[in-house]
Amino acid sequence: MTQDHTTGPDATPETPAPWRPSRTVAVVLAGGTGTRLGLGIPKQLLKIAGKPIIEHTLAVFEAAPEIDEIIVLMADGHVPDAQQIVDKAGFRKVSKVIAGGDTRNATTRIALDAVGEGDVNILFHDAVRPLLSGRIVRECVNALWTYSAVDVAIPSADTIIQVDDNDCITDIPVRSTLRRGQTPQAFRSGTIREAYRIAAGDPDFAATDDCGVVLRYLPGTPIKVIDGSDENIKVTHPVDVHLADKLFQLAAAQAPRLTDRGYTEELTGRTIVVFGGSYGIGHELTELARRHGAQVFPFSRSTTGTHVERAEDVEAALKTAFEATGRIDHVVVTAGILEKGELAEMDQETMDRVLHVNFVGPVTIARQSLPYLQQTKGQLLLYTSSSYTRGRARYALYSATKAALVNLTQALSDEWAEFGVRVNCINPERTATPMRTKAFGEEPEHTLLAAEAVAQSSLDVLISELTGQVIDVRRAPGELPAAGVPTQASRASAPAPAPAPAG
Repeated sequence: MTQDHTTGPDATPETPAPWRPSRTVAVVLAGGTGTRLGLGIPKQLLKIAGKPIIEHTLAVFEAAPEIDEIIVLMADGHVPDAQQIVDKAGFRKVSKVIAGGDTRNATTRIALDAVGEGDVNILFHDAVRPLLSGRIVRECVNALWTYSAVDVAIPSADTIIQVDDNDCITDIPVRSTLRRGQTPQAFRSGTIREAYRIAAGDPDFAATDDCGVVLRYLPGTPIKVIDGSDENIKVTHPVDVHLADKLFQLAAAQAPRLTDRGYTEELTGRTIVVFGGSYGIGHELTELARRHGAQVFPFSRSTTGTHVERAEDVEAALKTAFEATGRIDHVVVTAGILEKGELAEMDQETMDRVLHVNFVGPVTIARQSLPYLQQTKGQLLLYTSSSYTRGRARYALYSATKAALVNLTQALSDEWAEFGVRVNCINPERTATPMRTKAFGEEPEHTLLAAEAVAQSSLDVLISELTGQVIDVRRAPGELPAAGVPTQASRASAPAPAPAPAG
């Protein structure tokens, strides 16, 4: 539908009064029931990256300085579930959690009634678009100073065809003029109210898109389109769940880092226990955290005689750290062994060692760490490897245990959410560590990730609010090891550092 912006030759242009909204309200539309996902619960309650989808979505608006208030319209019968999520997350901007209508028309009308009278900016957003960026929110709100209706869209990468009832092509629109619509859709309250008022008189009215209502019933109103993003996907089909989870994983790996002062402010007074802290990633993390003021207690077989698969050793290690500082904020498990060989030819002793160190150890540490981490609302950090996505020949058990740690991370993040304890897993690409050198020999340094880089990403995760995430750590294309910073492989012969003092 086109819009007519022409005026008569003698018409005197009117200067509209400047727009002065009293507040900006985000209306989160969460009325879906998850039918297409084959779920027994609404899809917005499904957990991705350790949290319900709707919680991720609400967090974006909660953090956006442009948003003053949030109203949630939830699927009927599930309002208490949404309210519980809001209460637990402590979202202060959420003023109402109410049931939506049977149709999109009815839901928007309920939302407008909930917003109330007066001049208000309103942003309507699908709850199942959890990867919305703050940039899009900001640009929508800014555009409302000039336009009374704003849409979000991205270019179509595919050719769009129009078909008839027999699925035969009738038209192929020019792709350069086409966009794929997203949300939020933003309006001055008077504009969207007037559009719906007029639409109420149309017996054939059925809305699936609020900008479409403005386009049809207020045809003289320009609708500004701002750029969306490929990541701002709508979780509708089963594959979308996996895509969204992976996108969160990639976003977590790109989280901005703090200044040295910021790290010191975050870490001073915290206690970190590192199992496997004598060399490799564990050693680098220990040194880095100490430089920023944390009290770090590294334990390992080689320096403290700590075997992670022995419950009594784990208990003693945790007790040492707690008695010295009175708290444990983070428990990190970098301990692991890599034994190569055909499974059919591997002896029982070797198999037992791999399984116990790589999997039984982290399970044991997790169980014994929970009471300490509950007290501080802390975090357990595990480590997998790229082989978790596809088992590798000649180290089948190593690959299998690393895949198990990913599942353990995701399961524990759900189990421990009620305690406020976070669980995450680092997935570094091939990293220069003594364990890798022992298994694969010397490799060109420029092909390996430095252990220091993995330690830095690990520290970023520890001070974040992430949970249930598998965070990829990768070298940038063409990236070389930092000048003057030796890789871990070159430190393999260095003497092991002494364990942290008990006081």
